[in-house]
Amino acid sequence: MKLCVGTRNPGKAREIRDLFRGLPFVLAFPEDLLLARSAQEEDLEQGATFVENAVAKARHFARVTGLPTVADDSGLEVDALAGAPGPLSARFARMAGRSGPDPDESNNHLLLERLTGVPTERRTARYRCVVAYMDRPQAAPQLVEATCEGRILEAPLGEGGFGYDPLFWSDDLGMTMAQAPLAAKQRVSHRGRAFRALIEMLLRRQGDRLPVGADE
Repeated sequence: MKLCVGTRNPGKAREIRDLFRGLPFVLAFPEDLLLARSAQEEDLEQGATFVENAVAKARHFARVTGLPTVADDSGLEVDALAGAPGPLSARFARMAGRSGPDPDESNNHLLLERLTGVPTERRTARYRCVVAYMDRPQAAPQLVEATCEGRILEAPLGEGGFGYDPLFWSDDLGMTMAQAPLAAKQRVSHRGRAFRALIEMLLRRQGDRLPVGADE
């Protein structure tokens, strides 16, 4: 089964390719399909929720590629910031007029600034991921969602991962997401959990369509 994956984020793409490794799917990212960025694509993440953004991206790429498409919207919810940055996670600093040459660095710097003086016990947070699957643009989206719990450190730790990973201490791992080997991160992360649920759903769908006797 060939799937378009509606993301241009290299960190996400690396993790998603790893999650699908060895499975009966052929992944096609926008770059693989030689899709140029369009003005419409630039405006996809205008929703107020992760669900709205994931569905908008899945519908767009299903329409322009003609392929069954999966797309996610993910982000960080910090309790002391009333759930911010939430769906604005990737644009947190830019929306505040604080963007720099490295968006991840700018976002992390602003997050630390907003949490100045907040004690450890109030720095609880979670990563959230919503994945939308559409086999055609007009289809009702099928959604899966997952989270992972942790807290925000006062300084970054680790060189791996991307986004807020150097600041996000995982309760499950006892280290930051940036310190964790990829396999460990995939086991507990919001994206790993959500895409594994999606993969299970897609494999069941494929099984339902097998002809009688195909598994004998």
